[in-house]
Amino acid sequence: MSIVAKLKSLSAAEEFFDLLGVDYDPKVVSVARLHILKRMGQLLASSDLDGLDEAASFAAARDLLTKAYADFVGSTPIEQRVFKVLKDAVAPKKPAGFVPLSMLTGKG
Repeated sequence: MSIVAKLKSLSAAEEFFDLLGVDYDPKVVSVARLHILKRMGQLLASSDLDGLDEAASFAAARDLLTKAYADFVGSTPIEQRVFKVLKDAVAPKKPAGFVPLSMLTGKG
């Protein structure tokens, strides 16, 4: 079974860390578990593990989880903004278009 298939069968963040042998602080994982896994998923999506042998794909997946975890050790999920709802919370608001009063009254 490929490492990607094994990862897809897992359900808890701690299982990912245990399978890949990545050390972690349970306090960090308890706060940012979904964010870490989402970031790892983003990193996996931009990586090509298909052409790698089993050992190389395992090492690559381990490195990706380590990187994803490191993103949240020194910052918060709010600062990292992995999820769309958090990105939208700080997106610049589109200003309402200005309509001069003269256009509404037909004078001008």
